[in-house]
Amino acid sequence: MVATVNAGVLADCRRICLITYSDLLWQLALQPNTPLDNPKSDDLNHALRLIIDQRLILQEAEKLPTLEPTEKEITDERDELAGEFSSAEELRQRLLKVGLTSDKLAEILDQRERIEKYLDFRFRNFVVITQKEIADYYKDVYVPRLRSRAPGQIVPSLEEAHGEIERTLTEAKIESDTDAFLDYSRERAEIVILNPV
Repeated sequence: MVATVNAGVLADCRRICLITYSDLLWQLALQPNTPLDNPKSDDLNHALRLIIDQRLILQEAEKLPTLEPTEKEITDERDELAGEFSSAEELRQRLLKVGLTSDKLAEILDQRERIEKYLDFRFRNFVVITQKEIADYYKDVYVPRLRSRAPGQIVPSLEEAHGEIERTLTEAKIESDTDAFLDYSRERAEIVILNPV
C-alpha cells in the first residue's frame, strides 16, 4: 500500500480509496514511452499525484450513478489507448510486464470514462465562451502565433478560425476549472502517504 484517499471518510471505498504500488506501475504502463524497468522516484511520484487526482474525481463521480459508461465507450477508450502506442503488441507487452490483466484494464478504463463523464457533466456543460473572448484570442494569440510559426502563410479569417478557437478556449476553461476543483478537493481530502515512493 502506498497511499489512501479519504479512506477514513468514505465507507466501503477500498477500490477507490486505496492506492497500491501496482496502481503506480499500471499507470506508468499506460503512458507511452515511460520506462517500466526500475522506475525512478520522480516517475512514481508523478503517477501517484495523477492517481490521487483521479481518485478524488472518481469519488465525486461515484455519487452520480447516471454516469455509468457503456460497453462501447469502454471499447472506444481501449482503442484510443492502444492508438497511443506504436503497436498493439507494445501495449500488450507493457501490460504483461506489470501484471495488468484485461479485467483490471477494463476496470481502469471504466473509471477513466466515469471521470470524463463527470468532468463533462460538472464543467463542460457550463462553459460559456463569448464572441468577444473569441475575437480577442484571435487578435492577441491566434494570429501572432500563426505568423511566427509559418511566416508568409495566409491567416484564416476570424470566421474560418471561429470553431477551432472556441474549442481551444472551452478546453482551457475546463482545464482551469478542473485544476481549481482538484486544488479545493486536495485541501479538503484526507490523503495519507503510507509508503513514500
